[in-house]
Amino acid sequence: MSKVEEFSAHINQGYTCKGEFITLGGAILNGEAIPNTHINIPLKTLNRHGLIAGATGTGKTKTIQVLSEQLSKNGIPVLMMDIKGDFSGIAMPGIEQPFITERHAKINLPYETKAFPVELMTISKQNGVRLRATVSEFGPVLFSRILDLNDTQGGVVSVIFKYCDDHTFPLLDLKDFKKVLQFITEEGKEEIEKEYGRISTSSTGSILRKVIELEQQGADVFFGELSFDIDDLMRIDENGNGYVNIIRLTDIQDKPKLFSTFMLSLLAEIYNTMPEQGDSGRPELVIFIDEAHLIFDQASKALQDQIETIVKLIRSKGIGVYFITQNPMDIPNGVLAQLGLKIQHALRAFTANDRKAIKMTAENYPLSEYYKTDEIITQLGIGEAFVTALNEKGIPTPLVATMLRAPMSRMDVLTTQEIDSHIATSKLAKKYNEVIDRESAFELLTKKINAAQEQASKQAEEANREKEAQKTTTTSTRREPESQTTKAVVKVLTSATFIRGALGILSKLFKK
Repeated sequence: MSKVEEFSAHINQGYTCKGEFITLGGAILNGEAIPNTHINIPLKTLNRHGLIAGATGTGKTKTIQVLSEQLSKNGIPVLMMDIKGDFSGIAMPGIEQPFITERHAKINLPYETKAFPVELMTISKQNGVRLRATVSEFGPVLFSRILDLNDTQGGVVSVIFKYCDDHTFPLLDLKDFKKVLQFITEEGKEEIEKEYGRISTSSTGSILRKVIELEQQGADVFFGELSFDIDDLMRIDENGNGYVNIIRLTDIQDKPKLFSTFMLSLLAEIYNTMPEQGDSGRPELVIFIDEAHLIFDQASKALQDQIETIVKLIRSKGIGVYFITQNPMDIPNGVLAQLGLKIQHALRAFTANDRKAIKMTAENYPLSEYYKTDEIITQLGIGEAFVTALNEKGIPTPLVATMLRAPMSRMDVLTTQEIDSHIATSKLAKKYNEVIDRESAFELLTKKINAAQEQASKQAEEANREKEAQKTTTTSTRREPESQTTKAVVKVLTSATFIRGALGILSKLFKK
């Protein structure tokens, strides 16, 4: 048996599947595609998460496109975080070109063009189906971690949530939260101290600054109603294809705090909503997170720990999470250790630090007698990658250089007109894009404060009236002695005795 035949048998043994699977491409050895040596990934292990890494321009986006197409074709919905805005073409069929025909001939895979059902979504002001969540859905612990608060400040947030629960003040958006924060510091300070204890104004001031920081990154658009229903991510079209839900994130590349907040809330909501699946044989949903370092960039240790915990647990709910980044070192080790499928595109060694990083990257992959990984990783062409996965028994497969199949859909973005037309016909856009601002904590507390102010104003007016009345009574009392003297004189002058005496004197005078 030749070395090529030995290699082919070795790879086929590692990547042969008895159950359902997707095919990524064909194996490469010494730069040449090996016929009939296909890289198959079992559907049942795709909820074990994954990594797609590689330098800019090596084909990561097309790899995600291929994976999404294969999943959708098998009736598995996809959620794609589109940071660069270059993924929307999956909604339109591709065009077969000579280089595609040649590639598929080398790996002995048929090629067809096909469009896939797509929903275009947004968490910002971009056009798309609005994804929102309420503050109350986060809960005090998660909300505190997002704001990176200390224990004392987190306790204040817990008091705010408890107060709103006890008094039926819905916490829907950030203006609700800020209004309650203002209330417990000012008008409601005495009420809060009686019910929940004293709250430091320095703590509320720090919390307010953190909220404003989050708000400036665009979170005011994200927090609110109508909250997105996770079931709407799980849709299958009339042809049995899973929907590819693309979240357009091109305008939040410089807002890592908002991106981390959104991702954490989404993963937490999916985890809390989805039932336990056990070993179901296929994932319920696969999530692709492009430019994944943005999740962890500037994220606090508490936030990173929360994401790591959810990634570990969400697998049992049938959810696969795939991180896309330039270098595996961008992903925390605790998360990296959870990733079953690894697709490593080429890395470039321009500096001594680059060469060190490549050696460290190579150590993340299984040893192979057919490849010197740290060398081959710099020689891979566009659309080629090292692949290692988990087989149907959960055992890592051999590391194999792979010539990846070409996407069936358009390898370019939708035009602005196509995007607008697509969203205009979306049922989800009609459901979620209506602006809802029902009566919540902001309005209810404003009414309460206004009513208290009106009551205080009435009491002040009443007090003023009583004060004026007391002044009048005092003035009247001071004049009373003079009034009694006058009355006595008048009484004497008008008495009958006095009048008779006066008349007698007058008659005597007239007689003279």
